[in-house]
Amino acid sequence: MIYKIYPLFVFLLLSFGKDSKSTSEIKKETSKSIAKVVTLTVDAKIESVYNTLNTNSFQLPELKTFSEALKGFYLLKEKGKIQKDILTLIDFSLSSNTKRLWVIDLATNTILFQSLVAHGRNTGEEYASAFSNSDSSYKSSLGFYSTGEIYQGKHGASLRLDGLENGVNDHARGRGVVMHGADYVSESFIRNNKRLGRSQGCPAIPFELTNKIIQTIKDKSCLYIYHPSRSFAMEEKLIS
Repeated sequence: MIYKIYPLFVFLLLSFGKDSKSTSEIKKETSKSIAKVVTLTVDAKIESVYNTLNTNSFQLPELKTFSEALKGFYLLKEKGKIQKDILTLIDFSLSSNTKRLWVIDLATNTILFQSLVAHGRNTGEEYASAFSNSDSSYKSSLGFYSTGEIYQGKHGASLRLDGLENGVNDHARGRGVVMHGADYVSESFIRNNKRLGRSQGCPAIPFELTNKIIQTIKDKSCLYIYHPSRSFAMEEKLIS
């Protein structure tokens, strides 16, 4: 596991300089050193995954965005909150006129889909800028989700989502925030309106990709919605 530090390394850190420093000082320095090694190990693994992705002729997401998503994926998988080796990444720092959703198979390091995806009507026009966890806000919610079950709704086949971050997206199921298809998520809508259409807070995707994507990511896979307005605090805020 990438977070494991070998006992010998800890022993050496504790032993080094023990005659001139107090036990508390040594423990503090040891904790900082372990955290630094863990961070370097995780970052190295993430960069390796990123650099070996089979793009399938799709564009790569930004490394920073992918890194945040993959760190959360590892933690969620370790805690049993997700089960599949599938990561869906949505980058809301990008224009809604671009394909800012990726579905990645981490078992084979392959990008399976890249797609347009809508944000909520009160989240912004072309760019997403305002987010909410509140019912009837018509805003998107950021953060990590576990995908749920498929059901037939007013938009046809739709995928329920469970927000995993307290105060950030944990009201998603109650709000009815789901992944569904929409006719306003298309290149033709962009041509006619100068921007993609918007949802009531759902990550809506093109109708022609809906069944393929939600069948792939359903039942306990990881979905991460990124925006730079929110910093990532993996240990402190992630999982409810």
